[in-house]
Amino acid sequence: MTQKNTQIEIRPVSGALGAEIHGVDLSDQLSEETFGEIRQAFWDYSVIFFRDQRLTPEQHITFAERWSNINLNRFFKPLDGYPQIAEVRKEPDQEKNIGRSWHTDHSYDQIPAMASILYAKEVPDVGGDTLFASMHAAYEELSEGLRETLESLRAIHSSRHVFGRDRSEEVNGKIDNRLGNSEMAQQDALHPVVIRHPETGRKALYVNGNFTIRIEGWTEQESKALLEFLYEHAGNPEFTCRFRWEKGSIAMWDNRSTWHRALNDYQGHLRLMHRITLEGVPLSGV
Repeated sequence: MTQKNTQIEIRPVSGALGAEIHGVDLSDQLSEETFGEIRQAFWDYSVIFFRDQRLTPEQHITFAERWSNINLNRFFKPLDGYPQIAEVRKEPDQEKNIGRSWHTDHSYDQIPAMASILYAKEVPDVGGDTLFASMHAAYEELSEGLRETLESLRAIHSSRHVFGRDRSEEVNGKIDNRLGNSEMAQQDALHPVVIRHPETGRKALYVNGNFTIRIEGWTEQESKALLEFLYEHAGNPEFTCRFRWEKGSIAMWDNRSTWHRALNDYQGHLRLMHRITLEGVPLSGV
C-alpha cells in the first residue's frame, strides 16, 4: 500500500523489506521534516530506493553526512578526488562482478558499517539488478528453539580471505584488479549471531556467507553445518526484494538488518556505481 506523507510518497516494494521514495530531490538541502520522514522509512523498511536523481559527488557526500560519518573504504578503488566514494565497476570485457553472493558490508569490522548508499552512474539496459534480504524476517521465521540457541552464540568475521593476500583464486578471478590494498585486510571481529537493532530494537540474524568464518567455540565442521543451514534459510525468496536499476537510481540499505547480492547477467555491458559507506555503532546481542 502506498503511504502518502506531507512531503514524500513511500511505496513498499515487497512484504519483507524495501520501499521506493518519491517526491524528493536529494540534490536539494532537505528540510528536517523531509529528512525525518526518509530516516523513519529507512528504519521501517531496511532498504530505501530513489529514482531519477542527479547528484554531484559533493551532493552525494552531503546526503551521506546527514546520516553518519563516512567510512573510507580500504579495498575498492576510490573516485578520483573523492576518497569518500568507492567505485563499484564492471567493464564490458570483464566476466565476473563484485558482490555476486549474499553478504552484508563490513561485518569484519569491530564496529560494522551502519549503511551503504549506492548511486547508479552507468547501468546496462537489461540485467544487473540487486537483490536484498531481510535478516529480521529470516530470524523471525526460525523455530523458537533455534532462535533461543542462536541468541547465546557469537560468530567470528574476517576480511582476510576476501580482500587479503591469501584470497582464493575464485576471488582473484572475479576482481580483475578492481580491488587493492590487500596488505590492509587484517580485520577480524566477533559479533552476536543475533543482534538487537540499535535504532529499532528489533532482532536480526547477523551472519553472512562472505565474511563469517565460524561460530565462537565451535569447530569449523560444526560451524559449517549450522551456518550453511542459516544461509540457505535466510536466502528464502519470501524474505527478499529485487531492485531494477536505472541511471540515477539510488539504493540505501541497512547493513545491520539486510543482505544484498548483485546479479551478473549483463555480459558485454558497463555497470558503474558510486558507493558511500556509513560508520555505525557497536552491536549488541539480545
